[in-house]
Amino acid sequence: MTRGLAWSALLVLVAAPLLVVLGMGFGTPDTGVPPVIPPIGRGGWQGSTDAWGLILGDGFYLDTLLRSLRLAAVTAALCLVLGFAMALGIASAPASRQPLLLALVLLPFWTGFVLRLTAWVGILRDTGWVNTMLMRLGLISEPLQMLYSEGALLLGMVHSYLPFAVLPLVATLAKRDPALEEAASDLGARPIMVFATVTLPLAAPAAAAAFLLVFIPAAGEVVIPEMLGAPDSMLMGRAIWGEFFQTRDWPAAAALSTALLALLLVPIALYQRLSVLK
Repeated sequence: MTRGLAWSALLVLVAAPLLVVLGMGFGTPDTGVPPVIPPIGRGGWQGSTDAWGLILGDGFYLDTLLRSLRLAAVTAALCLVLGFAMALGIASAPASRQPLLLALVLLPFWTGFVLRLTAWVGILRDTGWVNTMLMRLGLISEPLQMLYSEGALLLGMVHSYLPFAVLPLVATLAKRDPALEEAASDLGARPIMVFATVTLPLAAPAAAAAFLLVFIPAAGEVVIPEMLGAPDSMLMGRAIWGEFFQTRDWPAAAALSTALLALLLVPIALYQRLSVLK
């Protein structure tokens, strides 16, 4: 009974919407509401593969996809490095302090997502407090262009997704046996060698899962690039949003969404596999 309800929920909430989006990719743009003609009508097949030909043949979309994947990979790598250090510190802290430290990691989620990004806009703009302090200290003579750049975009991405890397690492590092690290130290291993030969291998599956847990949603991020990224730095999420709401070419938007999901199926499957191994 429970399994049947679970499969029914997956079919209704996951499979059915995906099939609708996939079918929409073979539709034809229209001026009505919704602005798409379904691929199958009363007379049978009336669809088109123009949207797929567009995204496969236009180098703009390939460049956008590669840029999105690169940014997602850099974001995931930065979150993994910072998250590992934070997780190791939390897992090594006394048990009475760990709940407070975890609460501080999750503290950004207690405020609205857009509100947090708006705060970064205020911090990084030309008249923000960073440029103001640097100019008052005499380090710069004119404001630095920090906002609407790739640096600002990466900063917003790392700030938003860092907790997703910290939590799985904390869960694994908290279970490690300190006796193994102590034994390596007693045998003459330096702290860096203890970390490289004992701590890191034990946390490798969780580290890979943390990387993927950040990479997968970061590849299709929409809001952060729109608020912090450069106007000419198009990413896949922004391209899909533009096709849906600006050009109103729903078949192209659906084809882009389906293509991105197909590419992310591999890391999603890897994440599921690593979750089982943990």
